[in-house]
Amino acid sequence: SVPRCYLNKQLATVRVLKGDPAELSCTVSKDNVTGTWFKDGLKLTSMDGVIFEKKGLVHKLIINKAEDIHAGKYRFEGGDVKTEASIFVEDPPQVDKVLLKNLTSVPTVAKAGEGVKLRIPFEGRGPIRATWLKDRMELADDTRIRVDKTDTCTTLSISSCDRRDCGDYKVRLKNDSGILEINLKLMVIEKPQPPAGPIKIVESSANDIMIQWKPPKDDGGKPVQRYLVERQQVGRNDWEILGETPRSCTSFTTSQVEEEMSYYFRVRAVNAEGASDALESGEVKAAGKASPGAPDPPKIISASRDTITISWKAPRKTGTSQIMGYIVQKRKNGTVTWLPVTNVPVKDKKLKVTSLKKGVQYEFRVAAVNAAGTGQPSNPSEPACARDPTKSPGQVQDLKVSSSDSTSVTLTWNKPEVQDGTDVKGYEVEMRPCNSLSWTKCFTLPAESTSCTVQGLQAREKLFLRVRALSASGPGEASELEACAGAAAPVVSPRLLIDDTVKSFLVIKAGSPIRVKIPIEGSPEPVVTWLKDGLPLPSRAAVSTEDGTTQLLLREAEFSDSGTYTVELGNGLGKRETFSFQVQITDIPQPPGAIRLEENVPSTVTVTWDPSASEQWEKNLYYTVLKRESQKGLWHVLGDLIYNNKFTFTRVVPGRDYYFRVVAKNDLGASDPSESVQPWRIWKTKAEFRVKAQKYRGVNQNRPPRFLVPLKSHVVVTGSECHMSCAVGGHPPPKITWYKDSRDLSRDPNYFCTNDFGVCSLVVLGVTKQDEGEYMVEASNEVGHAFSKAFLAIKGNS
Repeated sequence: SVPRCYLNKQLATVRVLKGDPAELSCTVSKDNVTGTWFKDGLKLTSMDGVIFEKKGLVHKLIINKAEDIHAGKYRFEGGDVKTEASIFVEDPPQVDKVLLKNLTSVPTVAKAGEGVKLRIPFEGRGPIRATWLKDRMELADDTRIRVDKTDTCTTLSISSCDRRDCGDYKVRLKNDSGILEINLKLMVIEKPQPPAGPIKIVESSANDIMIQWKPPKDDGGKPVQRYLVERQQVGRNDWEILGETPRSCTSFTTSQVEEEMSYYFRVRAVNAEGASDALESGEVKAAGKASPGAPDPPKIISASRDTITISWKAPRKTGTSQIMGYIVQKRKNGTVTWLPVTNVPVKDKKLKVTSLKKGVQYEFRVAAVNAAGTGQPSNPSEPACARDPTKSPGQVQDLKVSSSDSTSVTLTWNKPEVQDGTDVKGYEVEMRPCNSLSWTKCFTLPAESTSCTVQGLQAREKLFLRVRALSASGPGEASELEACAGAAAPVVSPRLLIDDTVKSFLVIKAGSPIRVKIPIEGSPEPVVTWLKDGLPLPSRAAVSTEDGTTQLLLREAEFSDSGTYTVELGNGLGKRETFSFQVQITDIPQPPGAIRLEENVPSTVTVTWDPSASEQWEKNLYYTVLKRESQKGLWHVLGDLIYNNKFTFTRVVPGRDYYFRVVAKNDLGASDPSESVQPWRIWKTKAEFRVKAQKYRGVNQNRPPRFLVPLKSHVVVTGSECHMSCAVGGHPPPKITWYKDSRDLSRDPNYFCTNDFGVCSLVVLGVTKQDEGEYMVEASNEVGHAFSKAFLAIKGNS
């Protein structure tokens, strides 16, 4: 839209961008009025790029394309109307749109070790200050990085890139018309770092070695494509390549090893830029061959007139290679000599031994075989007799629990019914818990025993018990108790088992779960009651008690959940125990309210603000006050750990704009800031100074300038202010001009110059590395001139 100013309504200012159109208009009371336009007091009859237009009662001054020559104060006079307006032509920094799109849309990519030069030409009204920032920190010249600026461009040069230079960069161009910020991204690519170590030896045997590593912490800006694995035999100088693995695989197994030989391994990560330095292992020794250990004794499965079937399990120690089979041996019970059952190793772990003599008892043993040879033989099996199969014994009769106490259960039973050819040799008793399907053998009893006591039980433990008769032909069918038998438990007073895991004070973030687990004990099982502030829990709370633990759970904590929680145990016999703990629900604070600025004491500003809503529930809330001295400057902390809603800033410089910000904080973090709406400024007033003129005596009082107090050199810290001053005498009063490195500072907005009756000051705002150099002040009048120089040195924040 075209900026317009309607002079009749006293909208007396038009700000227009250079190159944009603008329009001034004025409405008169009569159609026959001939109006006249003036600019800076001069009558306008014609002007380049300006059109004068009259439509009825409206007189217009139209600027098609605003230029610097169009800036000024305009006045319209016609009939009884006389009014004026000002046009300001803004010319903020600008960069070519195509160049800007190319710079911001695609990252700049450079290889490590190469130089990078980022050049940005710009336009706009001078002087334009150019600043380069990386990760919000201003860049300064050093041995590798250089920032250059001319009137039309700024350049960032990095002589030798490395991975530290990757990141987000910002170019800030500023003049009196505005600010332009350009965001850039620089990527530096190189070969990756070595894989992350150490190299882990997953397996080392006589046949192979398996190693493992982790991906590199930095892939060099390019994805890792593969890993290169090499090996060196201890005592040799050369490395041999074993192979490669894809990027997704960080382990490698080699079978090219020799027994008892030691090796070193190394791994390199490879990307498109090349291979990384190597990650090397320590010395790795391939194990020698070892034979297997002894299996457990074989089990007798069945027997017949001339055969016995046995089975066995693999040994726990298999040696350094796979088991190839088993050697099976037999001997007659009571003899010493073991005889082979087969001529070759048996692949299976079960064998039917044939050609046995009827009625003779035999023992059996097995030994595992691997590449290293035959291992240790097992212990002998139980003696077994080769004979015609007989019927197994029947079930025991009348199995029942005869008595029990807190740690044991006593069982009794009667012998099974007599069957032809069956001779009971004894009984086997087994048990299993209610929550398990696995049976455990408790006893093997002689034939004359028909009772036993199972001991070592826990109070109130429940279990299943079964008994089976044993004979020479094998075990009979088991008899099992139809119901669980429980050991009677003694009375145990209810008790809360409070340990270090149970806290007496909890701080929970709003929205997070509240979960409290407390171990308990008691017999009979205690009744658990949970309370909050002495009242029943809210409906959102879930309480569960099982396996000796009671738990309180609220899935999403609310501020109303803060308070005192109590858990109470009772057993119905008058025994009670309680435990209480505090819960504090907190969250990141909400922002403070509106900010107000007042000058209660001259040359100060008092900042007050409405409290954060979080003060209602947060006891440890405090505030931090920050300020900056321009709309785009950096924020600086003025005060921290403020527990009220008021702060007074005393170091106010008259004539300077201040912006203030307040943040609420607690242990979890900081709120969003609240900021002052308008800048704060104390106008600078000069004290009235009167000089009583002396009576003219006809003497020439002219004197050339001279410095009564010269400039002094300064050393200041980056980001602070520097005040340089001197005192000058002379008549007529000299004109004062400041220079930095021979550049006139009169129109530079970054410097604040004053001259109060010969006391001359220069204030450098927000000192940066670019402000370092030689400063000179020149004093001149019609009689002569004088100079004073000093050097400003900048040091970084320690």
